[in-house]
Amino acid sequence: MSFPLIRWLPNFITIGRLVLTPAAVDMLISENWRAAFAIFVLAGASDALDGWLAKTFDLRSDLGALLDPIADKALIVSIYATLAVVGAIPAWLAILVVSRDVMIVGAVVVSWLLQRPIKVRPLPVSKATTAAQLVLAAVVLGGRAFGYPVDEAVGALAAIVAALTIASASVYLWRWVEHMGP
Repeated sequence: MSFPLIRWLPNFITIGRLVLTPAAVDMLISENWRAAFAIFVLAGASDALDGWLAKTFDLRSDLGALLDPIADKALIVSIYATLAVVGAIPAWLAILVVSRDVMIVGAVVVSWLLQRPIKVRPLPVSKATTAAQLVLAAVVLGGRAFGYPVDEAVGALAAIVAALTIASASVYLWRWVEHMGP
């Protein structure tokens, strides 16, 4: 017996993560830290789950390949921008994180517009960057949600996130310039 809707399960989960992003932002703005932390953890778990389902049961799709990074970027950009607005992280760090993602998306769009599409594959430095960004956001949210003093950890993690974000942006920019060259 076949269940065609099962093939779409990873995509539905990814769409759910997109829907959770504005809810997380709303909780952050209202300083409902525990709810924001819970939503963030749920969104992170959904990312792991949809990827696992797609790989384990061969449920990959073109739509999923497009939606998953959009959902990831929407979550990270929204969380970092909002954490900066509410004063939970330094504004410069949010600007750096958001600028890297805007640069990557902009480069892909320019490549498409110039009919020289570039396939964006996550690089090891990019995966490390995303992991560090997620850990920092989780530490900030968890610290605020449960009243833990995390200022020293946040300072150290912010430095790591900044270094990895710059390294990742540099590698992507270099690869894009090579791809777009004469």
